[in-house]
Amino acid sequence: MLSDSWIRTYCGPAPGPEDFWVRWNFDPLLLTALLLLSMIVIRARSHQGMLAVGVLVLAFVSPLCALSSALFSARVVHHVLLVAVAAPLLACAWPARRAGGAMGAFVVSTAVLWGWHLPAAYDLALSHVGVYWLMQVTLLGSFLWFWRAVLAPWRTPVEGIMLLVAGFAQMGMLGAILTFAPEALYAAHAIAPFDWGFTPLTDQQLGGILMWVPAGLPYAVVAGAVARRGWSTLRVGTK
Repeated sequence: MLSDSWIRTYCGPAPGPEDFWVRWNFDPLLLTALLLLSMIVIRARSHQGMLAVGVLVLAFVSPLCALSSALFSARVVHHVLLVAVAAPLLACAWPARRAGGAMGAFVVSTAVLWGWHLPAAYDLALSHVGVYWLMQVTLLGSFLWFWRAVLAPWRTPVEGIMLLVAGFAQMGMLGAILTFAPEALYAAHAIAPFDWGFTPLTDQQLGGILMWVPAGLPYAVVAGAVARRGWSTLRVGTK
């Protein structure tokens, strides 16, 4: 086991229940980046972009950032907000303008998600600020590519829904593996879960379940929107 002093993540040391709510992150560089992004989406008059900024504030500024240093399950919530909420909102704000390889977007986003959940890569990200941000940027960037491919205006509803099913299936499979793993995999969460009434294994199991089931809700919402768009196009075409 690694001591708490080993964990030097960007979000700070793991909080306990007694100080969780005061652990807001007011990093000037982060706030400047979010402000610049806000100005861009305001200028573009993009409601989806503003919602995406709000999700990023929740993920990186709110106490969820610190909580994700303590609990793997909180880190899963953090990642789901990035890849399944902020990324599709940004894809709506800045849709794809030219045809690209949807399969490439799916393969890369899957590889990035699974790669960062390998224990060695995950623990490294939570111990080094630079690697931490590499994790965040590659997760958000690869899934932005994926969602832009799904929501591309030339994509047929059937193609879009097939991509969504594949995207959620790979995430659900990863969640199932984490849920049924016989032992805790991440040294970064070997101690802090006890302060929250979890063992490292039960915390990991909760994270796997969150990735396996609730994370599918954004995919279902987008699938409904894609199907509705296809139905509207079909009705217009038949008139």
